[in-house]
Amino acid sequence: PESSVQAQKAYRSDIIVPLDELPPYHITRERLLHSVFLSHRWEARSLKEHLKDVRQQAMYCVVHGGIEEDLRQVSIDYLSSLPFDGFAVGGSLGKNRDELINLLSFVMPRLPADKPNHLLGIADLESIDRAVPWGVDTFDSCYPTRIARHGEVLTRTGVLRIGKKVFENDLRPIDEECSCFTCRNHSRAYLRHLYKASEPVVSSLLSLHNLTFMNDKMSTLRQHILDGDL
Repeated sequence: PESSVQAQKAYRSDIIVPLDELPPYHITRERLLHSVFLSHRWEARSLKEHLKDVRQQAMYCVVHGGIEEDLRQVSIDYLSSLPFDGFAVGGSLGKNRDELINLLSFVMPRLPADKPNHLLGIADLESIDRAVPWGVDTFDSCYPTRIARHGEVLTRTGVLRIGKKVFENDLRPIDEECSCFTCRNHSRAYLRHLYKASEPVVSSLLSLHNLTFMNDKMSTLRQHILDGDL
């Protein structure tokens, strides 16, 4: 735990996440309970290390307990007693999206209202749309860049698979409303050519677009919250 904190301080993380254990979904309750308490011990050690030299860095705890509501409550109660800067919801989050949202409906109202929270490892579009109304502040995921490497790009009308033949002579940008570098400089046809030729640069160009799309989406959600629409 201590060396993990030191490493994150060395590369100047804005938010440090303690070392924890991620148990699999299919696990006995006894093994899950052992994992929760192990993560709690590691998180307490991580916090102690962090507080020796806070700098301008925050540390979030990680709430565990799988899909067991009573164990999630145990985790919330214990971690709330420690001076963490925010709360991340982690561990096994269910076997599908519906189970994830059901879990959030239990966990989110029980987290301290005066501290920020984060959903670990989840950031596909539908999950974001369903999680934000439950109060999730931030997300992290490889989703936008992972699908970009496979030729999938996000648009306001849905996902485009840039390798399809229909884009062979399409001179439009990926998304005409997008201001990213890729959309300002390259057409769908050119990007399809790069993808079909297995040019490494296409992963970067599509990733730039997808990350811009995600930032724009979160900006829109923030505005809906400020306007009282969400």
